[in-house]
Amino acid sequence: MQEINSLYPEDKKECYKLIHAQLKSLLENETIVVSNLSNASALLNGALKDINWVGFYLIHNDELILGPFQGKTACMHIAIGKGVCGTAVSKDETQLVIDVHEFPGHIACDSASNSEIVIPIHYNGKIVGVLDIDSPNLARFNLDDKDGLEEVVRILENACEW
Repeated sequence: MQEINSLYPEDKKECYKLIHAQLKSLLENETIVVSNLSNASALLNGALKDINWVGFYLIHNDELILGPFQGKTACMHIAIGKGVCGTAVSKDETQLVIDVHEFPGHIACDSASNSEIVIPIHYNGKIVGVLDIDSPNLARFNLDDKDGLEEVVRILENACEW
């Protein structure tokens, strides 16, 4: 049986175009946050190469709480401003981390992770959560990933009833 992610283009820009089209199709007329984030994490897990965790943290009671994900068990609570996810929230900007071991205050939920990208999710001008993706490879994520994943988040922001 062929691996799912081998069916996606090697070129990252082309791969993200396909992911965006598939995500829009999956979310058409669907507004439930948990269901949409579950399908989004499954889609990204199957499409992206060289990742070991993909999922969402949602803000609840002024902290990030684990949401739908694909991968090994994960940290359930992350304080705003702590680790890569909490920093993405406190700075309200995507965090593209080439080497997580060099990131001050990195939270190692999985010691196999070496690079990470985290994108804030917004609703009505407020951050409601983050998309978090880890890789066992150093420097796995680049600006093509940043652009492609920020569009994934925009699609989710517009589709869900937050």
